[in-house]
Amino acid sequence: MTASIEDVAKRAGVSIATVSRSLRGLPDVAPSTRHRVLVAARELDYVASPFAARLASGRTATVGVVVPFVNRWYYGEFLAGAESQLYASGFDLLLYNLADPDGRQRFFTMMRVRKRVDALLVASLVLTDIEADALRTLGCPIGLLGFARPGFHSSRIDDTRSARTAVEHLLAMGHRRIGLIGGDTEDPMRFTPPLHRRSGYARALQEAGIGYRADFEELGYYTVAGGEHAADVLLDRPDPPTALFAESDEMAFGAIRAIRRRGLRVPQDVAVIGFDDHASAELMDLSTIRQPIGTQASELTGRVLAALSDPSAEPFDRVVPTELVVRGSTNPARSVY
Repeated sequence: MTASIEDVAKRAGVSIATVSRSLRGLPDVAPSTRHRVLVAARELDYVASPFAARLASGRTATVGVVVPFVNRWYYGEFLAGAESQLYASGFDLLLYNLADPDGRQRFFTMMRVRKRVDALLVASLVLTDIEADALRTLGCPIGLLGFARPGFHSSRIDDTRSARTAVEHLLAMGHRRIGLIGGDTEDPMRFTPPLHRRSGYARALQEAGIGYRADFEELGYYTVAGGEHAADVLLDRPDPPTALFAESDEMAFGAIRAIRRRGLRVPQDVAVIGFDDHASAELMDLSTIRQPIGTQASELTGRVLAALSDPSAEPFDRVVPTELVVRGSTNPARSVY
């Protein structure tokens, strides 16, 4: 039979309230009394109810995580990093998948997260002023992944600079006709990467003295199939690109498939570089921009949890460096195929 807190109190010869304070490590308990309670709990193999402890502390021991799309690799990596940190800290994760504009509106209008979580993590959403104000009414620490906003904790990369690095690598390899496979900058979900990575692509071309060409840009919608279709459209141009920058590795995978299906070689005929360093990027011999998603998630989660203990802490904003990873899809000397 499972021991109860009443059994521990009887064995230790103290009140139930004293057992509760002792096991929670609260002050105003004599060291000898605390020791007696701990010994009694150990002898009885007593396990405190996490629900009772949460009620007593006024906390839920739960952190909410809001993502625009749960079925994309990037957000899966973010969730894994956040969950690992939460588990190690004794917190549960409550997931909110917005999925579409209607889901986003419902979340920020109804705010069902209220009183269900102690803190909130929000990934890759460009918040409107109304949405930011709605989050502030929660009165809890909030962490933002992928963008910064005054008053919130944040962890992000410089998407614009990172995209420039990718295009500058293609320029250094001698390419001047460089196509872009990107996300929809007019997407009603308003998430950040398409805006900033497109800007970095355009700046790199401008600094190289190459004019922007609208016919060298095609939407791939962050999917393999989308990247394949976009590459087909670009390669059907009368004067097609000799290199492609895809704003995600998944789109780059699709582009490589389209190129090879035409009997063309990567990178001798068309070079391809992606973004993220997806788990399959090395397998595909794909050059890419590596971003440490798991590290960002873990660090941001840790900062938000720390803010629970110290609400007066200044908002944390960290710009995490990315890394150019050169493989065979842009440099034939490094090709494994």
